[in-house]
Amino acid sequence: MKVAIGGPLKVAFRPWVEGLEHIPAEGPAILASNHLSFSDSFFLPAVLDRKVTFIAKAEYFTTPGVKGRLTAAFFKGVGQLPVDRSGARGAGEAAVNSGIEVLERGELFGIYPEGTRSPDGRLYRGKPGGLARVALATGAPVIPVAMIDTEKIQPPGKVMPKLMRPGIRIGEPLDFSRYQGMEHDRFVLRALTDEVMYEIMKLSGQEYVDMYATAAKRQIADAAKAEKEAEKAARAALAQAAKERAAKEQAEQEQAEQEQAEKDRAES
Repeated sequence: MKVAIGGPLKVAFRPWVEGLEHIPAEGPAILASNHLSFSDSFFLPAVLDRKVTFIAKAEYFTTPGVKGRLTAAFFKGVGQLPVDRSGARGAGEAAVNSGIEVLERGELFGIYPEGTRSPDGRLYRGKPGGLARVALATGAPVIPVAMIDTEKIQPPGKVMPKLMRPGIRIGEPLDFSRYQGMEHDRFVLRALTDEVMYEIMKLSGQEYVDMYATAAKRQIADAAKAEKEAEKAARAALAQAAKERAAKEQAEQEQAEQEQAEKDRAES
């Protein structure tokens, strides 16, 4: 996949990279990145010599049929790891377990602390469960990563990607050994996650929003729905006003015709 996808990506888009020296040549490490585009999971592995394993929902790997098998092969090839979200604690617990397994093998584990893509290019609050718990359970260093301009390559609704140079800025590894044994302290999980998000913010230059991206997406969706309903109501009001105006004009015309008919009969 590095040859089939990574090579053409680097040739076509020529991504620039800073901080490659912060990626260890061997041993476990967590790459914690902002998340602007679906393509983040392709550009980051493409510029690294080592394999990066991300997590993806299990449905990508279990869909039947030819298309399902091709999809599964593709996601496996680009380093995606299936996560079963049907457990008692859902995707969060599965993601933690998967991350621990990857790091115990001495590999690189990629994670997006925001939990979902940014809806507007800003950096949102990191979710403390996955990143912090994996880091504390394994003792692996956390390397902050900033993806830059990847959301401009293929904005929502666009089929063909725009040929432009995205950027990848890799920060220095963060050591959280001071928190070892405190993985069940929610304040520690929050502090660790916020520290990582702060480093990502410095690397990316994004505006930081102290709320979860999932909540922001709901707000945007609710606002769009409200706007659509308001437009629908406005159109209905205009249609009703036009109907009433037409009825009034029709009544006035009929009244005028009746008066003219009476006048003609009186004259005759």
